[in-house]
Amino acid sequence: MLVHPGRDPEPPEQIVMKRLRDQLGRRVYPVHRLDRPTSGVLLLALDKKTAAAAQQAFETRRVEKRYHAVVVGEVPDHWECETPLRRNPEDDLLPARTSFRRLTVRERGSFSSDPELMLSLIEAIPATGRFHQIRRHLLDRGQSIVGDYRYAGIETSDRLGATLGTGTRMLLQAKCLELTHPRTGEPLRIEAPVDPEFAKCFPALQTSGM
Repeated sequence: MLVHPGRDPEPPEQIVMKRLRDQLGRRVYPVHRLDRPTSGVLLLALDKKTAAAAQQAFETRRVEKRYHAVVVGEVPDHWECETPLRRNPEDDLLPARTSFRRLTVRERGSFSSDPELMLSLIEAIPATGRFHQIRRHLLDRGQSIVGDYRYAGIETSDRLGATLGTGTRMLLQAKCLELTHPRTGEPLRIEAPVDPEFAKCFPALQTSGM
């Protein structure tokens, strides 16, 4: 789904803002968006004032964002990437930082159709919000997300999608947002359930709820 209408026409049920507007009978205002291939937590407000206050929290880095991703190969227990990024080649490089942590591993020999395949489930915490930051910071150490057609390539993504049964899905999920509620001042934690496509790669997720 798209969060908001794009340049190309899409049916209303494929646009989050229109779908929620129709369900609630009122306008909604996007605060935390996701790229179309990414699953997980979105955040929308019901009025402009609340949306502006929540957006300011994101801009001043008072929101903790946690993502889960499935990557091919072995990764360290913890690492950080601080490679500066820019959206377009003509833009200036901007500071960027992402903290990574390995959560679990699916060892070689787990997949009969590809005995050499090894997968790692990782957590990524971006301190900044640059364009495709997590995906590009993983590439910085030679890792790519399963199903990331843009950075992993079509042939690799198609092969892994067929092996894992995840099709064309990119296995990147906005797992959790933590912030102060802009109206009540109370701590707010929003967490997405286990993505079924992640559970195909790591069946133990269905019981652990990680």
